[in-house]
Amino acid sequence: MILAGDVGGTKCNLALFSEKGGTLTPVFKQRFASKEFAQFERIVKEFSRQAADHLGKESIVAAGFGIAGPVINGTVRATNLPWIVDTKSLIKELSVPHVVLLNDLGATGHSIEHLPSQDFCVLNPGNPEPGGTRALIAAGTGLGQSFLVWDGGRYRVVPSEGGHSDFAPHTEQQIELLRFMRRRYPQVSWELILSGRGFRTIHEFLAPKVIHATFEDPDADPAPEITRRGLDKSCRVCSDTLDLWTAIYGAEAGNLALKVLALGGVYVAGGIAVKILEKMKDGTFFHAFKDKWKFEGLLSNVPVSIVLNESAPLLGAAYEALAASDK
Repeated sequence: MILAGDVGGTKCNLALFSEKGGTLTPVFKQRFASKEFAQFERIVKEFSRQAADHLGKESIVAAGFGIAGPVINGTVRATNLPWIVDTKSLIKELSVPHVVLLNDLGATGHSIEHLPSQDFCVLNPGNPEPGGTRALIAAGTGLGQSFLVWDGGRYRVVPSEGGHSDFAPHTEQQIELLRFMRRRYPQVSWELILSGRGFRTIHEFLAPKVIHATFEDPDADPAPEITRRGLDKSCRVCSDTLDLWTAIYGAEAGNLALKVLALGGVYVAGGIAVKILEKMKDGTFFHAFKDKWKFEGLLSNVPVSIVLNESAPLLGAAYEALAASDK
């Protein structure tokens, strides 16, 4: 059996996979609220207790975890959680010989080769270059970025913390948004906008006097209400917020494509794209993606797809754990 986890700032998904002929099949899955646990090891311990009946006489031979944060020497300081996760502690807790820690986007990147075509929504078919570099961007609780490089036999995922680089406005309106945010934050990163919390920020920038019920509740997340009202057009400000957010997302995806020359394609993952799929498909995202002056022709030829399977990082982490157990 293979144990895998997708560890984010909001939720933590863990699953057991059985292996047959190199193919992994999930046999038990559980979701936990990340912030309800002081340490990741406590989630692993609770999952192990719940999964005992599904293991039967089998044992876990390897584990892989995709975690939001940079992996350095087998240790991750989680970006949006007060956790430090390291391989030695997990090997001891799980009593397994192989534990692989991956950046969460790295885990998603490793899943791409194992996902069926129906798990992708194609925004631009393009003309992929065989063995060309691929780019991966994912907005959710935070903003993840990475790229994949072909080594002659398989794609290797190169992690990145590009989501924390400086926001670069593209229009006069976005320049005003930057000024608005600079009054609130010492640094305006892409992640402050291209994440769940960015929807309220943009809404307040566009119309500070328009307040919805979720704005008044300190425990509520306004993003679902803003995106829902934006999609059904029941609120003009919410619709404008969704337009601006999606355009900024497309622009940064195009920036990433240029930086790594992603002629093998760009993949958009993360929970938000799936939730606002109809908006992602209406042309706003891809127009901003390719709007790069002299490089519009090049970017118009780059394949762009949305990863629809929200369990992709879980699957990618599982396959990397399997690869580690085979070494």
